[in-house]
Amino acid sequence: MFPCSACVLPCLLYPPRMRHSEVQLDRHHRRQRRVLRAVAAFEFCKGIFVFLMGICALLLVHKDLWLYAESLLALFHVSTDRKIAQMFLDFSDNITDARLWAAARIAFAYTVLRFTEGYGLWNERTWAEWVAFLSGFLLLPLEVRELLRGITLVRCAMLIGNIAIVLYMLYVIVSNRRERKAKSMAASGGNQGL
Repeated sequence: MFPCSACVLPCLLYPPRMRHSEVQLDRHHRRQRRVLRAVAAFEFCKGIFVFLMGICALLLVHKDLWLYAESLLALFHVSTDRKIAQMFLDFSDNITDARLWAAARIAFAYTVLRFTEGYGLWNERTWAEWVAFLSGFLLLPLEVRELLRGITLVRCAMLIGNIAIVLYMLYVIVSNRRERKAKSMAASGGNQGL
Protein backbone atom coordinates (compact mmCIF):
# COMPACT_ATOMS: atom_id res chain seq x y z
CA MET A 1 0.00 0.00 0.00
CA PHE A 2 1.11 3.53 -0.69
CA PRO A 3 2.06 5.64 2.34
CA CYS A 4 -0.65 8.27 1.62
CA SER A 5 -3.46 5.80 1.07
CA ALA A 6 -4.37 5.96 4.76
CA CYS A 7 -5.06 9.70 4.30
CA VAL A 8 -6.61 9.64 0.83
CA LEU A 9 -9.01 6.72 1.28
CA PRO A 10 -11.04 8.27 4.13
CA CYS A 11 -11.26 11.55 2.18
CA LEU A 12 -12.67 9.75 -0.85
CA LEU A 13 -15.12 7.71 1.19
CA TYR A 14 -16.24 10.54 3.47
CA PRO A 15 -16.05 13.87 1.64
CA PRO A 16 -16.01 16.95 3.85
CA ARG A 17 -19.39 18.49 4.57
CA MET A 18 -20.30 21.68 2.83
CA ARG A 19 -20.63 24.76 4.97
CA HIS A 20 -24.12 26.21 5.43
CA SER A 21 -23.33 29.15 3.12
CA GLU A 22 -22.16 26.77 0.38
CA VAL A 23 -25.38 24.72 0.70
CA GLN A 24 -27.45 27.91 0.39
CA LEU A 25 -25.41 29.02 -2.62
CA ASP A 26 -25.96 25.61 -4.27
CA ARG A 27 -29.73 25.87 -3.69
CA HIS A 28 -29.68 29.41 -5.04
CA HIS A 29 -27.93 28.23 -8.22
CA ARG A 30 -30.39 25.37 -8.75
CA ARG A 31 -33.38 27.68 -8.28
CA GLN A 32 -31.83 30.27 -10.57
CA ARG A 33 -31.15 27.58 -13.21
CA ARG A 34 -34.79 26.43 -13.07
CA VAL A 35 -36.11 29.97 -13.53
CA LEU A 36 -33.63 30.73 -16.32
CA ARG A 37 -34.67 27.56 -18.10
CA ALA A 38 -38.35 28.49 -17.73
CA VAL A 39 -37.61 31.90 -19.27
CA ALA A 40 -35.59 30.16 -22.02
CA ALA A 41 -38.52 27.84 -22.78
CA PHE A 42 -40.88 30.83 -22.89
CA GLU A 43 -38.56 32.69 -25.29
CA PHE A 44 -38.27 29.56 -27.44
CA CYS A 45 -42.08 29.28 -27.60
CA LYS A 46 -42.33 32.94 -28.63
CA GLY A 47 -39.77 32.24 -31.33
CA ILE A 48 -41.77 29.28 -32.65
CA PHE A 49 -44.99 31.33 -32.70
CA VAL A 50 -43.38 34.21 -34.61
CA PHE A 51 -41.66 31.75 -36.97
CA LEU A 52 -45.08 30.27 -37.82
CA MET A 53 -46.43 33.79 -38.42
CA GLY A 54 -43.53 34.41 -40.81
CA ILE A 55 -44.35 31.19 -42.68
CA CYS A 56 -47.99 32.27 -42.90
CA ALA A 57 -46.91 35.62 -44.35
CA LEU A 58 -44.83 33.85 -47.00
CA LEU A 59 -47.70 31.51 -47.83
CA LEU A 60 -49.96 34.53 -48.50
CA VAL A 61 -47.60 36.10 -51.06
CA HIS A 62 -49.24 36.29 -54.52
CA LYS A 63 -52.64 35.35 -53.06
CA ASP A 64 -55.89 37.32 -53.00
CA LEU A 65 -56.00 38.27 -49.34
CA TRP A 66 -59.47 39.78 -49.61
CA LEU A 67 -60.87 36.32 -50.46
CA TYR A 68 -59.00 34.75 -47.55
CA ALA A 69 -60.31 37.45 -45.20
CA GLU A 70 -63.85 36.94 -46.44
CA SER A 71 -63.54 33.16 -45.96
CA LEU A 72 -62.22 33.70 -42.43
CA LEU A 73 -65.17 35.93 -41.57
CA ALA A 74 -67.56 33.31 -42.93
CA LEU A 75 -65.81 30.60 -40.91
CA PHE A 76 -66.44 32.56 -37.70
CA HIS A 77 -69.98 33.53 -38.80
CA VAL A 78 -69.23 37.26 -38.84
CA SER A 79 -71.45 39.28 -41.15
CA THR A 80 -69.56 41.32 -43.73
CA ASP A 81 -72.04 44.16 -43.10
CA ARG A 82 -70.57 44.83 -39.66
CA LYS A 83 -68.15 47.73 -39.29
CA ILE A 84 -65.34 45.58 -37.84
CA ALA A 85 -65.68 43.14 -40.73
CA GLN A 86 -65.47 45.97 -43.25
CA MET A 87 -62.32 47.28 -41.54
CA PHE A 88 -60.80 43.79 -41.64
CA LEU A 89 -61.60 43.41 -45.35
CA ASP A 90 -60.20 46.87 -46.15
CA PHE A 91 -57.04 46.07 -44.21
CA SER A 92 -56.57 42.77 -46.05
CA ASP A 93 -57.14 44.50 -49.37
CA ASN A 94 -54.34 47.00 -48.65
CA ILE A 95 -51.69 44.39 -47.84
CA THR A 96 -49.15 44.06 -50.63
CA ASP A 97 -46.65 41.33 -51.40
CA ALA A 98 -43.83 43.69 -50.40
CA ARG A 99 -45.40 44.13 -46.95
CA LEU A 100 -45.76 40.37 -46.58
CA TRP A 101 -42.09 39.84 -47.48
CA ALA A 102 -41.08 42.56 -45.00
CA ALA A 103 -43.23 41.00 -42.28
CA ALA A 104 -41.66 37.59 -42.95
CA ARG A 105 -38.12 39.01 -42.77
CA ILE A 106 -38.87 40.76 -39.48
CA ALA A 107 -40.49 37.59 -38.11
CA PHE A 108 -37.49 35.45 -39.02
CA ALA A 109 -35.01 37.96 -37.54
CA TYR A 110 -37.06 38.06 -34.34
CA THR A 111 -37.14 34.24 -34.31
CA VAL A 112 -33.35 34.06 -34.55
CA LEU A 113 -33.06 36.51 -31.65
CA ARG A 114 -35.51 34.50 -29.48
CA PHE A 115 -33.87 31.14 -30.29
CA THR A 116 -30.40 32.56 -29.59
CA GLU A 117 -31.59 34.07 -26.33
CA GLY A 118 -33.31 30.83 -25.33
CA TYR A 119 -30.18 28.79 -26.06
CA GLY A 120 -28.00 31.17 -24.06
CA LEU A 121 -30.35 31.26 -21.07
CA TRP A 122 -30.75 27.49 -21.09
CA ASN A 123 -26.95 27.16 -20.93
CA GLU A 124 -26.60 30.02 -18.40
CA ARG A 125 -24.54 32.32 -20.58
CA THR A 126 -23.94 35.84 -19.24
CA TRP A 127 -24.45 37.44 -22.65
CA ALA A 128 -27.92 35.85 -22.87
CA GLU A 129 -28.89 37.37 -19.53
CA TRP A 130 -28.00 40.78 -20.95
CA VAL A 131 -29.86 40.08 -24.21
CA ALA A 132 -32.97 39.01 -22.27
CA PHE A 133 -32.78 42.08 -20.05
CA LEU A 134 -32.24 44.57 -22.88
CA SER A 135 -34.77 43.07 -25.29
CA GLY A 136 -37.41 42.94 -22.57
CA PHE A 137 -36.60 46.46 -21.41
CA LEU A 138 -36.82 47.84 -24.95
CA LEU A 139 -40.25 46.25 -25.44
CA LEU A 140 -41.74 47.85 -22.31
CA PRO A 141 -42.64 51.21 -23.95
CA LEU A 142 -44.41 49.39 -26.80
CA GLU A 143 -46.38 47.26 -24.37
CA VAL A 144 -47.35 50.31 -22.30
CA ARG A 145 -48.49 52.06 -25.48
CA GLU A 146 -50.61 49.04 -26.43
CA LEU A 147 -52.11 48.99 -22.95
CA LEU A 148 -53.00 52.68 -23.24
CA ARG A 149 -54.81 51.97 -26.52
CA GLY A 150 -57.11 49.58 -24.70
CA ILE A 151 -56.84 47.49 -21.56
CA THR A 152 -57.30 43.79 -22.22
CA LEU A 153 -56.38 40.72 -20.22
CA VAL A 154 -53.77 39.64 -22.79
CA ARG A 155 -52.09 43.06 -22.88
CA CYS A 156 -52.00 43.24 -19.07
CA ALA A 157 -50.56 39.72 -18.83
CA MET A 158 -47.91 40.49 -21.46
CA LEU A 159 -46.85 43.69 -19.67
CA ILE A 160 -46.73 42.07 -16.23
CA GLY A 161 -44.86 39.04 -17.58
CA ASN A 162 -42.33 41.22 -19.38
CA ILE A 163 -41.78 43.39 -16.29
CA ALA A 164 -41.24 40.23 -14.21
CA ILE A 165 -38.69 38.88 -16.70
CA VAL A 166 -36.84 42.21 -16.91
CA LEU A 167 -36.66 42.53 -13.12
CA TYR A 168 -35.57 38.93 -12.70
CA MET A 169 -32.87 39.26 -15.34
CA LEU A 170 -31.62 42.42 -13.61
CA TYR A 171 -31.51 40.47 -10.33
CA VAL A 172 -29.57 37.62 -12.00
CA ILE A 173 -27.08 40.00 -13.60
CA VAL A 174 -26.44 41.86 -10.34
CA SER A 175 -26.22 38.72 -8.18
CA ASN A 176 -23.86 36.97 -10.63
CA ARG A 177 -21.68 40.07 -10.83
CA ARG A 178 -21.48 40.17 -6.99
CA GLU A 179 -20.63 36.48 -6.87
CA ARG A 180 -17.87 36.81 -9.48
CA LYS A 181 -16.46 39.83 -7.63
CA ALA A 182 -16.45 37.93 -4.33
CA LYS A 183 -14.71 34.95 -5.96
CA SER A 184 -12.05 37.15 -7.55
CA MET A 185 -11.46 38.95 -4.24
CA ALA A 186 -11.16 35.59 -2.42
CA ALA A 187 -8.77 34.31 -5.08
CA SER A 188 -6.63 37.44 -5.00
CA GLY A 189 -6.68 37.43 -1.18
CA GLY A 190 -5.55 33.81 -1.17
CA ASN A 191 -2.76 34.60 -3.62
CA GLN A 192 -1.51 37.53 -1.55
CA GLY A 193 -1.00 35.25 1.44
CA LEU A 194 1.43 33.09 -0.58
